[in-house]
Amino acid sequence: MNKNVFVVGFMLFAIFFGAGNLIFPPALGLASGQFFWPAIFGFVITGIGLPLVGVIAGSIESKGYRASLSKIHPVFAIILLSAISLTIGPLFAIPRTAATSFEMGITPIFDTTSKGALFIFTLIYFIIVYYLSFNSSKMVDKVGAILTPLLLISIVILIIKTFISLSGNDVVAGDPEIYKAASTSFGKGFVEGYLTMDAIAAIAFSMIVITAIKSKGVTKETGLFKQTIYAGLIAAIGLGFIYISLGWIGNHMEVSPATLKELNANGQNIGTYLLTTVSQIAFGEFGKYLVGIIVALACLTTATGLIVSVSEFFHELVPKISYKWFVTIFTLVSFIISNQGLTTVIQGSLPVLLVLYPIAITTVLLIVLATFVKTPPLAQQLAVTFVTIISIISVLNSTGGVKMKFIEDLYLADIQMEWIPFAVVGFIIGFIIGKVKNQTPVEYS
Repeated sequence: MNKNVFVVGFMLFAIFFGAGNLIFPPALGLASGQFFWPAIFGFVITGIGLPLVGVIAGSIESKGYRASLSKIHPVFAIILLSAISLTIGPLFAIPRTAATSFEMGITPIFDTTSKGALFIFTLIYFIIVYYLSFNSSKMVDKVGAILTPLLLISIVILIIKTFISLSGNDVVAGDPEIYKAASTSFGKGFVEGYLTMDAIAAIAFSMIVITAIKSKGVTKETGLFKQTIYAGLIAAIGLGFIYISLGWIGNHMEVSPATLKELNANGQNIGTYLLTTVSQIAFGEFGKYLVGIIVALACLTTATGLIVSVSEFFHELVPKISYKWFVTIFTLVSFIISNQGLTTVIQGSLPVLLVLYPIAITTVLLIVLATFVKTPPLAQQLAVTFVTIISIISVLNSTGGVKMKFIEDLYLADIQMEWIPFAVVGFIIGFIIGKVKNQTPVEYS
């Protein structure tokens, strides 16, 4: 591995090292109790492994995912990329940055979770985001380049100091009603990893990563695919260390039932509470201010980048509507949704992610498979169709929209992966029919 691999590897790490993602591992550690390791393993697969596989798969087709997805079906490409952009944009990810900033930066300092305070904070927050979206992106990049290392250093020091403080603590009791076996705990952790949204973000942003690697003089002929894999492994090691460490900390932090009850009553996210508490353990009273402010600023630059990226995507898709109008609409929508509070935003995103993630995972794996096995288009189309249908039905069933008992009896339904057999069956049926019809295999270039 050469110097460029490490440079790109750290860039990949920075892209996926989101301040908002830091709240999920400690909460998972607290809830999983004695089944922490299978739970965090599931989380790491979807929170780290799949995003990196997504980036690697993006290097297969020189024109990126838009071209790859169009080979499954042009309409499918537009729908999936639009759904992903809205999810990592104004509907969930951007509002989450504001709500996380409030709970990490305002709540600990001013000891408030009031709706009025949230409204004022998010109003100021999105006015700044709106302004930055029309002004120097270089300034945002420079601020982000400073904040990411600063946040990383703070988190590493936090982890080391907290490890020393909690090393003698026993594993917490956790939530035995949910984490009652290794298999179900793995499944729960796997689904919790969806909340990072990084796997679907990888599909949207893979071209940025690939372009960065190409800028180092690497081409498809000189090892673009191979260097992307190496860079991905470097990023995975860094992210794995942080996520597993924060999860371990949550797994050894005893939180009283009374505190949990109070947090739930106030609508405060348990992950932000744990991270703030850990900051105080590591840095003293100053810790909650230091980490809170860094996280808030990091979220601000992330939100600006997402607004710009998503607005550019939809402006390209619908040129008649100006970039300025998309920025205005998406900023306003993000502001409104963020005022629902962090817990509500996260809970609201889960049903959507339970549909999008199986589709995204299936699609990425189909693209990778098609580079090694000559695959008829129908095999990809049926696999994606079957997964889409079963994912929507499963979510409707779990939310009570449409109750269908048979869903709960499906293979792997206990770990919310019942879509996997449908993907396999759809692929096999499509493969056989495609071969019989002599369909031209899908080719990526």
